Amino acid sequence: MSTVADSIRRGLEQAVAYADGQGDERDYGVHIPERVDVKAIRAKLAMTQEEFAGRFGFSVNTLRHWEQGSRQPEGPTRAYLIVIDRASQAVQQALQAV
Repeated sequence: MSTVADSIRRGLEQAVAYADGQGDERDYGVHIPERVDVKAIRAKLAMTQEEFAGRFGFSVNTLRHWEQGSRQPEGPTRAYLIVIDRASQAVQQALQAV
């Protein structure tokens, strides 16, 4: 079996163990930064505010507040923005209507 397949298999086994309450939560920590540069993420994707907001489900007004620095996204939204930054194609594909 390939290294990639082994890694996927181990990951799935760990996910099942964690879901069954057998995993140690200390082994599954995530880091969500306190601040996210929303404008930089949007610029990296070469989208207008309207395109970015529409594509990923934000209001344009909220996006503008984030970019102007008058507000910061809350924790779950910061995590979502990080995923958009790192895997925008996967997010877009997941959000497409079936």
